[in-house]
Order: sequence, then structure tokens, then C-alpha cells
Amino acid sequence: MKSIDSQIYNRILKKKRGTLIIPEDFSEFGSSGAIRIALHRLVANDKIKRVAQGIYVRPKHSDLIGEMLPTTDEIAKAIAKRDRSRIIPTGSFALNVLGLSTQVPMNYVYLTDGAPRKIQLKGGSIKFKKTTPRNLAAKGKISGLVIQALKEIGKDKVEEWEMKRIIKLLKDEKKEDLEHDIKLAPEWIRVIMKKALEHGCL
Repeated sequence: MKSIDSQIYNRILKKKRGTLIIPEDFSEFGSSGAIRIALHRLVANDKIKRVAQGIYVRPKHSDLIGEMLPTTDEIAKAIAKRDRSRIIPTGSFALNVLGLSTQVPMNYVYLTDGAPRKIQLKGGSIKFKKTTPRNLAAKGKISGLVIQALKEIGKDKVEEWEMKRIIKLLKDEKKEDLEHDIKLAPEWIRVIMKKALEHGCL
């Protein structure tokens, strides 16, 4: 009979490099405690890397830069999957995703319906802030981010080029999703988002 370590590692080898791994992926192989110990041994033997508490990876490799670890956003999504919670980026990260800022944040902040917490990473952190269901109810990936990005910019502070960029992005959103998400936004943000409907979206 194979050890838990070998069963887990064989399963990991079947996954693509770079796939994030959580202990719950191996629940059929033993108790949660035994699985965590086995993963710890695999880290000690340099078979996998621990990227955050309870999150592991068998890194990708590049001839140019060597070992490639997952992005902070990928880690945040893996944590949300593990905790069965919803998240949405806020602040400077929302601006960066939408191309409204070239600044890559060191500290990522997400709204969540899960437990509030801060996770320290090498060279940065992930912070989950508890929020109301309304703030996570957006159907559109673009429009949900736009609401958070505009809140970060602030009322009466949106520049013309930012307005044009946002409208252009929202025109690629599904019309029914955009119409739904407009209702979730503060009034001053609704005015901006409605401009995408006037110019036509998918």
C-alpha cells in the first residue's frame, strides 16, 4: 500500500505545473492532519513549494527566469476556493487590472463574504475585508471591477482619459450583466456606467 506522501505526490504530478494545491484536494487519502504533515514533508524534500498558509504549488520553470511562482491574485483566488467564499479586488489592484494604473500593488485588498484576515506573503500581503452581499453581487467581471476602481478614484476625480477607458471596457460587458450591475453602484458611478449603454455594449 502506498504511503500518503506518495499518493499525494502522484496526484500532484498529474496536475500542470503552476496549479495551486490545497489540502482539501487529497481528502480521500487520509485525515486532514495526516495530509498536512505529508504536504509539509513534500515541501521539506523540495518537491513542492508553500506559497501561503495551506496553499502549495509545483512551480513552473522558465529557461529565462527559472522558477515561476503563482501571482498574488492566483493565490487569493485559491484561498477563496478553499474557504468557499467570494472575493472581488479593490483599490489600486482593481485600477491595475483595468489598465487605469501601471502601479502593481505590494498589498492586495479584496472584499469578501468570508472571514476577514491578512495573509503575509514574501514581499507583500493579501487582505480580505468583510463586506455586504451587495458589494459582491455584480454579475459582470468588468463592471464589478469598474465599480471598485471608481470608488478608489473618488467622486469628481475621474479624468477624461479614465472615463474613456472605462466606457470602452464596459462596452465589452454583456448588456444584461451591465444593466444588473449599474443598479448596485452609487449614483455618481451609475452615471458613468450608463454611458456604455448609450454607446452600445454586447
